[in-house]
Formats: sequence, structure tokens, C-alpha cells
Amino acid sequence: MPDKNATPAAPPLFTWEFAADPYPAYAWLREHAPVHRTTLPSGVEAWLVTRYADARQALADQRLSKNPAHHSASAHGKGKVGIPGERSANLMTHLLNIDPPDHTRLRRLVSKAFTPGRVAEFAPRVQELTDQLIDTILDKHGAEKGKADLIHEFAFPLPIYAICDLLGVPREDQDDFRDWAGMMIRHGGGPRGGVARSVKKMRGYLTELIHRKRDDLGEDLISGLIRASDHGEHLTENEAAAMAFILLFAGFETTVNLIGNGTYALLRHPEQRERLQRTLAEGDESLLATGVEELLRYDGPVELATWRFATQDLTIGGRRVAEGDPVLVVLAAADRDPERFADPDTLDLARRDNQHLGYGHGIHYCLGAPLARLEGQTALATLLRRLPDLRLAADPEDLRWRGGLIMRGLRTLPVEFGVPTR
Repeated sequence: MPDKNATPAAPPLFTWEFAADPYPAYAWLREHAPVHRTTLPSGVEAWLVTRYADARQALADQRLSKNPAHHSASAHGKGKVGIPGERSANLMTHLLNIDPPDHTRLRRLVSKAFTPGRVAEFAPRVQELTDQLIDTILDKHGAEKGKADLIHEFAFPLPIYAICDLLGVPREDQDDFRDWAGMMIRHGGGPRGGVARSVKKMRGYLTELIHRKRDDLGEDLISGLIRASDHGEHLTENEAAAMAFILLFAGFETTVNLIGNGTYALLRHPEQRERLQRTLAEGDESLLATGVEELLRYDGPVELATWRFATQDLTIGGRRVAEGDPVLVVLAAADRDPERFADPDTLDLARRDNQHLGYGHGIHYCLGAPLARLEGQTALATLLRRLPDLRLAADPEDLRWRGGLIMRGLRTLPVEFGVPTR
């Protein structure tokens, strides 16, 4: 006879159906198996941490290292963690893969570029890029009705061009970066080996750019890294290339997904979208600020925090995690935890008590969060002002989400809109 009190089997994870809506499965895990050992699509076994309190604790636990060298798997298995292509391109020495004291040193070198003051200085350029992209979309259409894919025509190019400007990539080279970045976010959807080739091309370009900038330093971030290296901060050329790479990689895909997921959520919740449009029309941006935080919580761009590895045996949420085991904190599950958020499955742009984990927690809290917030707020506000009747042009069931373990984002977002008189 089956045991009526037995816990049912865990729901399927990492299927296409799961990718479309992972939240019911995460709710099951939070209730029945909040620290759950599973086999990932790559074959690597890892622990998934899904409750808010456990997630927040794990993100700040110094016994969980970011260095893949602590992974207990074989050399073959070690190559299956991290960003695709970074190992073969010798780009491992960046903020997502290292611990203090190296992490402290490298983070200090780049943190000046992401202060609220520096980001505020960059705001006019972000607005200019946003308007240019919307102008390009409108120029393709006639006087009455337009269609666009907001991912490829807006959400994707905006952060690419913004982070390239911040890094100091010349304008004439930025379309190459757009092509390489496009290959990187396909997560297996492109030609075999395409991601690794794109990462190597990017690495070669960044190395060459660092050499060129040594003779002509500017006010951009790469010039700042070179200056720090020249003033005794011990930043090697490889570290400089790896830092530039991770700032580009982490600085664009998260924002692509913030804009894409955020726009999609607003289109699916017309009463919230209309409320935001009304306050923006009145010149009040307070709801925009809380709204972007709520969109980060509700369906954020980063589904799982990047890899961590136990440096000793430890306990998380009552489960024993062995030394060398990978641990993945599921931000998307923690940010829907009813023990922390009232009505967690409800989108409420005015939500106040919203200490979400969308940008992490602890010493690895996202360095580029101020820039991502600026880009997200600017993109969404400008879309709602300039395309006020924006509407979804596809059945939600037909939309596809990009594969990949860490990020959560739509492949496409087809929309329709009336073309305003210009």
C-alpha cells in the first residue's frame, strides 16, 4: 500500500515547461524540500536553496566560496560550472569567481565607476540611447500601426551600447560587441561552439584595447583599470581583461532581462501599467522607482545566483552540505517566499517593504545595480510615454524563454503599438 503521508516526488525541473513558469515548482520546493539536491542539465549535482531566510544567509556565508577550484568534481566536471567559454579564454580571474582578499582588491578598483554620482552623470547618455532606439523602431513603420520585437530591437541593444560607452569601447567597434554578446545569450541556441568563439573574440579585442588605451587614457572604466594597475594596485593584464569581460557580460544580460521581463509583466497586468502611466504623466516618478524594484522581485532577470562551493561541511536549512558541493541560491524562489513577502505572487508596483534578493546580498551584491536600475527605469518610463498603447502581439503560451541556468529572460517579445504623430 502506498504511504499516504509520504512526500510526493519533486516536480520536473529545467524543462521547457518549467522555463515558461518555474514559480509553481519553486513553491513546491520551498514547502517540501527547501534545500534540494538535484542533477542539473549539465550533469553536475548541486543544492538548490529556495527559502528567503536560507538564501540570504547562504549569499553572505563565507564558507561558500565563489572559486570553482573548490568544486569536488573531476576536472571535466569543473569545466561545466561558470560562464560558458570563460575557462578556455583564460578569463576566470573576475569578481564572480574569486574570494577575499583578491575580490576585495578588484572590487575596490572598479567600484568608483558605479557610485550613484557617476551613474547620475551617465543618465543623459542612457536617455539618449533609449530615445534613439525608439526612434529607429518608429522609423520602420507607417503612420498608424507598428510592430516590433522589443527584445532584439530595444532591450538587447540598449545595455550593450551603454556598457560599451562606460568601458570606453569606441563607437565604431560597438556593433562587433553586439554580435558577440548576442551569441553569448543564446545559451545553446546558436551554432555549436559559437559561445566559446565569441568569448575568445571578445577577450582578444579587450586585450588589444587595453594595450591601445595605455597610450591614450580617457575617463572610461578601462582607462581607470589601467591607471589603478600603474599605481601599485597590482592589477595584471589578465585581470584587467577578465574584469572588463565580466563587467560587459554581467552588465548587459541582466538589464536585457530586466527590461524584457518588466515590460512583459506590465503588459500582463494592465491595471498596474495604467497606474504607472498615470503617475508618470503627472510628473511623479515615485511609483517608477518602487515599480522597478517590484519587477525585480516578481520576475527578475537573474533566476539563480552564480555558483558557490562549500569549503567545509556545513548545514543550510537543516540539510548537510558536504565540502566541495556546489550550492545555487534560487533568487526567483526566495523572492516569492510568503514567509517574507505578503501576497508574493501578486505584482504590486507600490510595494514598500521590498528587500528582494534580485541583485544578491553580501560582499557579492551586484556592483552594477545602480546602472541597471537607471537603465530599467529609463527604458520602461520612455516606452510608456512614447508608446502609450503598447500591447502584446502574441499569445503568452507561444513565447519562449532562453535556456540557461542562471539568467531568466524571453527570447522574443512581439508587441504592437500605434505610431504617434512626430
